[in-house]
Amino acid sequence: MQNNTFSTLFVGQNRIKLLAVDSTNNFLKNLVSKSEPLPEGTVIMADDQFAGRGQQENTWHAEPGKNLTISILLKPKFLSLDKQFLLNMAISIAINKALTFYVANGISIKWPNDIYYFDKKLGGVLIENSVTGNTIKTAVIGIGLNINQQEFSEELKSKATSLHQILQQDVNLDELLVEICSQIESLYLLLKAGNYTFLRKTYVEKLYKFEKPSIYRQNGELFEGTIKGVTDLGLLNVEQNGKIKEYNFKEIEFLNHT
Repeated sequence: MQNNTFSTLFVGQNRIKLLAVDSTNNFLKNLVSKSEPLPEGTVIMADDQFAGRGQQENTWHAEPGKNLTISILLKPKFLSLDKQFLLNMAISIAINKALTFYVANGISIKWPNDIYYFDKKLGGVLIENSVTGNTIKTAVIGIGLNINQQEFSEELKSKATSLHQILQQDVNLDELLVEICSQIESLYLLLKAGNYTFLRKTYVEKLYKFEKPSIYRQNGELFEGTIKGVTDLGLLNVEQNGKIKEYNFKEIEFLNHT
């Protein structure tokens, strides 16, 4: 365990750095399940995460030592289950803001919590909550970002990008981690203070394809729709033919090209 001189109150003050691990989320959840309590804001950082996971058990591939693969422990006991998507909003906004220090334009949040640079994926978030009653006891925030990876597989090269590809230079991973921790703490404290209106508004404004008519697919059928917002439960509001429809995760597919 390593203490850091981060300019934060708690996020990133306790950091555990690993050379290799199957999943930083799994590692952190195992630590949390042990009897010794971990301080809120503990960060797990791995050079090589060889079995990282994304939403819906998708696999996250990251080249060892090139990218940012971290997990952060939060304890949002103040947040009821019907507002848990607000935590996702806060984390997604924080990452977006941190990356904007490096890339001024083109960074967005693809619903629910992928990080995009124009039409290519830059990273993603996986939040795993432990629930007691109607409140969230702990939240393990897994973040994977393509930072200094220069090449992607044939399958991914048209879909993914990295900060190195965008900037044509490497980015210091430790400095980026400090910025992400700072932004997460700031947005998390806004969430704790109940500033839901700001979070909802900012998240929606940063959504990929927000207010832009685009082609989507549902159950094999293509349709044109326009993203209008997101409910507190995280459902995506899409306008079709003058009517708003709500979609849950994986019920709708974004099509970049038609």
